[in-house]
Amino acid sequence: MLQEFKTFAVKGNMIDLAVGVIIGAAFSKIVDSLVQDLIMPPIGLLLGGLDFSNYYIPLHNQAYGLPLAEVKKAGAVLAYGNFLTVLLNFIILAFIIFQMVRVVNRLRAEPKVAEAPTPPSEEIMLLRDIRDSLKR
Repeated sequence: MLQEFKTFAVKGNMIDLAVGVIIGAAFSKIVDSLVQDLIMPPIGLLLGGLDFSNYYIPLHNQAYGLPLAEVKKAGAVLAYGNFLTVLLNFIILAFIIFQMVRVVNRLRAEPKVAEAPTPPSEEIMLLRDIRDSLKR
């Protein structure tokens, strides 16, 4: 059983998957920072100047206007701003991954080799000769 596990663990696909997961986690952090630090602040400014992740609807008569973390301690809230931030993260990440897959698929596609034109048949050549003779 140990030998089977060793064979499974060192297969190329398993190692590729592990590398992909690690790079994906790091890339996810980059996209998360992009959304939270560069995209959402201007959107929050347009919508009232608050941190967009702090938009919520209190469900247990909590005071509105406090930071989301404090309000959550007092009870449940609908944190729609935080949800929209995570949703935007997902959309950006999915779009970037889609673009990466498109590029990889293009690189993997075998280049189309132009086929050499087939020489015309003898009948076609004969008909062309007759046509050219009639034109003269």
